[in-house]
Amino acid sequence: MGKAIDPDWAAQESADFIASRANRIARNAVTATDVMQAARDTSVMRTYHDTYGISVPKTAKITNQRQSGRCWMFSAFNVARHATMQYLDVDTFEFSQAFGMFYDKLEKANAMLERIIATRDLPFDSREVCYILEEGMGDGGYYPFAMNLIQKYGLVPKDAMPETACSKSSAEMDAQLERLLHRDASVLRKAAVDGVDEELLRAQKDEMLDEIYRVLAICLGEPPQTFDLEVAVGPKCQAEESKISEVTPAPKEAGQKDDEEKEAKPVRILRDHAITPREFAAHYVPFDPADYVNLISMPGATRPFGHVYHLTLTDSVIDGTPNRLLNVAPEVLDEAAIRSLKEGVPVSMSCDVMQNFPRHIEDFKYVLSTDGVDMDSLFDVEFDMDRASMLDMRETSLTHAMTFQGVELEEDGTPKAWRIENSWGKDQGKDGYLIASADWFHLYGGEVIVRREFVDDETLKMWDELPAEDVTPWSGLAAGFSKKRI
Repeated sequence: MGKAIDPDWAAQESADFIASRANRIARNAVTATDVMQAARDTSVMRTYHDTYGISVPKTAKITNQRQSGRCWMFSAFNVARHATMQYLDVDTFEFSQAFGMFYDKLEKANAMLERIIATRDLPFDSREVCYILEEGMGDGGYYPFAMNLIQKYGLVPKDAMPETACSKSSAEMDAQLERLLHRDASVLRKAAVDGVDEELLRAQKDEMLDEIYRVLAICLGEPPQTFDLEVAVGPKCQAEESKISEVTPAPKEAGQKDDEEKEAKPVRILRDHAITPREFAAHYVPFDPADYVNLISMPGATRPFGHVYHLTLTDSVIDGTPNRLLNVAPEVLDEAAIRSLKEGVPVSMSCDVMQNFPRHIEDFKYVLSTDGVDMDSLFDVEFDMDRASMLDMRETSLTHAMTFQGVELEEDGTPKAWRIENSWGKDQGKDGYLIASADWFHLYGGEVIVRREFVDDETLKMWDELPAEDVTPWSGLAAGFSKKRI
């Protein structure tokens, strides 16, 4: 079994601990205030400022994913809505994440049952089947998931399909969906043992999807097949003028001067009735869901740079774009993101957000840095690991997707700090935003998704020409990803 702990050793450790004044001070601080509060270094944290030399000129209201794991969808939609805001000349806009969630869950259910059929000859406790059963219906996902949904189903404004109790807090809905799919998986596997062929198994699967659709419609509401688009737009709106009308100016209010009335700008309303979600995406979201490159930086002996990988058993839309990732040095991610931000285009990114994140302390709760929280001094322990070792040992993974909206550069043009738009509401962080130092992102970040035009020629050539190498979700590469997003 190995060597056990000797009680005499533990007693000596206790005596040695209490003999140290530093230990007693640290113990009193942590037991009174918790670990992060005691470890934060305010003299360092106050040096981080929310000012950026490069920043997207127009950002929208902060979104809120509530108690759901849809960060990847919020991040992707926050990038896409930027194109809509420019097209309509508005200061804010939000797509319906409940609409996206409905079809994401439906597609995930179909993909899970298809994989159950494909693995029907494997033992029920094989690693592949266990992964399919455990991961099939979670909220988590990746940027290509959102792009596939946009291409297949389109988008709708938030008011066309608002949030529900189940989209805001998805645990109870997910539990029932998972139970139903586990039952379905059992039925399909038993039918396969009885000799039912693949065609009949798929016919059974189609009937099962009827029930999944019903549960989703009850929890999230029915997704609109058509809706009436009515939105106030700016003077530079690029939509058809025939669909735009001006609101009759309101009467002058008491005390309002004549010159103030003359300066008032007319309100312009865009109206497009009985439009489908796909028509809305085509007409009002000038954004190509296929025009992106997914860059990751996962160093390590089993994760060489310059390779394109495909994470098997993760694609949520059977007929969609596969989940492909190009592994490169972190500086390549920096350069592509900076080019995008210089052109005013936000960037979807992913990171291990809870690492050195003083989220619940009263001050500086928006700073992500490697030097703002000093755990080594607090515990008198060396915690440092390089990124490759952390990935190998499952110490870090990309748990959360957000959006780069700005960057401050050093004199040599390399990043100093990033401005990050989160999706936890405006009361989290600093008015909904976080600051991440460049070295923090190199250590705990590791993914950006950018338009092709912002990627250098050599990297783009690898993305376009290298064959994707299939890797399993439990491989050394996939260790850096987490579908259980927060």
